[in-house]
Amino acid sequence: MADDLEGSTGERIRRLREQAGMSRAVLGGLVGRSAEWVKAVENGRLQTPRLPLLLGLARALGVADLAELTGNGVAVPVESFTSEAHSALGAVRAALTDYRLVQSEVQPVRSRHLAMRLEQAWAIRHSTPDHRTAVGAVLPALVRDAQQAVKAARGEERRAARKVLAGVYQLADFYVAYQPAPELVWLVADRALTEAQEADDPNLIAGGAWALTQALRDAGRWDEAISVSEDGARQLEPHLQSDTAPDDWRGMWAALTFETGYVHARRGKYGLAWSYWDRANKVADQLGRAYRHTQSSFSQAVMNAHGVTLDVELRRSGDAVRRANRFDAASIPSIARRSRHLVEVARAHYQQNDFTATYAHLVAASNTAPETVRFNSYAREMAIALVAKPPTGMADEVRRLASDVGIAV
Repeated sequence: MADDLEGSTGERIRRLREQAGMSRAVLGGLVGRSAEWVKAVENGRLQTPRLPLLLGLARALGVADLAELTGNGVAVPVESFTSEAHSALGAVRAALTDYRLVQSEVQPVRSRHLAMRLEQAWAIRHSTPDHRTAVGAVLPALVRDAQQAVKAARGEERRAARKVLAGVYQLADFYVAYQPAPELVWLVADRALTEAQEADDPNLIAGGAWALTQALRDAGRWDEAISVSEDGARQLEPHLQSDTAPDDWRGMWAALTFETGYVHARRGKYGLAWSYWDRANKVADQLGRAYRHTQSSFSQAVMNAHGVTLDVELRRSGDAVRRANRFDAASIPSIARRSRHLVEVARAHYQQNDFTATYAHLVAASNTAPETVRFNSYAREMAIALVAKPPTGMADEVRRLASDVGIAV
């Protein structure tokens, strides 16, 4: 099929869309974009979409391998870039989509006990190499119990239960990310924000905005992502004037501020991206080296990692590598977040065509937290590329890495 379609990626998308009898509005809707965006891609006014959107277009058009869109002559199955469903996804989905309205006869769990369970689940998420499996084991029951607590409670206890449930949905956001269930990403992001608003808790509202910003960003809905992140930060600003404002409220404000910069980096806006990073970094310095925000992992160490990510997104790979070399990845307390940072460093080396260093950092990321790498689309993309063109004398090692990431070779 790829040989039958000549021209640019945009021209190929247009021909495949027309062959499918699909309008631009329909195709755009399937990937969360407008008909005008599709037209701009087809006409070459926009650059080739990045991998997540390219994969969405491929699935919407019924394309089996990316060569049909990119025309590079190398068949790369779309499914290779899409991780398989985690073993607990079915149970998590069932808990999230249990719409029974009748209150259970089982005595509901008190909010203070649920809060303790939620705190333990967050600790597991940050400290366990197989963090998705560990969280997946406790999340379904936690979702059901927190939902039941809200249904059963009244008054202040119900408000307390809503706070916990908002936190549970924020945790669920990490589990459903990078799973073949995009509808659950939107579901938990919306519910986290809704429960936080019902609880009238500015910090939880900001946390819900943080999760929703990332969903919008990854869908390419940049203006909406910036609007949500800035609105979330504004929820907190009146409360930060006092010296007694909780550290976590300051950390959440800074985490949202960085997210705004991250979106600008995706758009290639260097000055805006780094101006928001600077504002967030000042808060990290004020909070001190020991501080870490539970939901966002915001900290001094993670701000260093964020700097690497901005350089990678802005295609300044040399700066990214130099920045990564200036701090120790082991300073990032969260194992999952540390592994993700190592994937970002691998991306920087990959942009420089240094495939030996790319391989080394992917191995380090996998050794740190295998499930971070296994369910990361960038890691899978790089592993597939390394299999196709391994560093000299490293074909067997690369194949073992690909197998560990879950790619059939």
